[in-house]
Amino acid sequence: MLILAIDTALDHCAAAVLDTDVGEMRAHESQPMKRGHAEALMPMIARVVRQSGVSFAALDRIAVTTGPGSFTGLRVGLSAARGIALAAHKPVVGVTTLSAYAAPIVSEDSPHPVISAIDARHDQVYFQVVGGGGNELVAPQVAPIEDALAAAHLGAVHLVGNAAGLLAARWPADAEAPASVDMQAAPDIAWVAWLGAAADPERAPARPFYLRAPDVKLPADMPQAAAQTAAS
Repeated sequence: MLILAIDTALDHCAAAVLDTDVGEMRAHESQPMKRGHAEALMPMIARVVRQSGVSFAALDRIAVTTGPGSFTGLRVGLSAARGIALAAHKPVVGVTTLSAYAAPIVSEDSPHPVISAIDARHDQVYFQVVGGGGNELVAPQVAPIEDALAAAHLGAVHLVGNAAGLLAARWPADAEAPASVDMQAAPDIAWVAWLGAAADPERAPARPFYLRAPDVKLPADMPQAAAQTAAS
């Protein structure tokens, strides 16, 4: 199976082509960026597909990160994935950023749980806790950092994600130390591809995985009817 993977959820822009038949990436590219995903993504995809030696028509599936992450970045990636899938007549699947962060640790069948954490700002994180075998222990949510630290009772957990350092810095002194702390600005695009290959298209839709509403401030003088329409 040939998978085109796309990730623009956080402060990176990445694309890759995975060939599951040989178990390796045919081509991949990743660039750190806080802005400019819309301008960078399509040229990057074109380069990656060209370097892979396959055509868009030869792809079997498109995989794209669905969040949590930047609202603007997510829209860029999802729009590109849907457009390519529509033009090439291929299925598209969504992969959550939290799952992609946890995947390499889960693949090692670690005996310790994994906390995937993304900085949600305002002293909050998006986080999820899974067992070493991938079973869900705490559902994805956005919460104060202190709430995420409650998972310290699970023992020597693996911390991964762009907020792994935030949790490690405030880890309870009386709790068992984390088994590992892996600060990553974005998940490995290879794991987005592998999760996309394993996903069920019926259960992994390519739509935004929002855990909270966008931070939109409406003007104080906006008429009530207009404000209700904008908020709906």
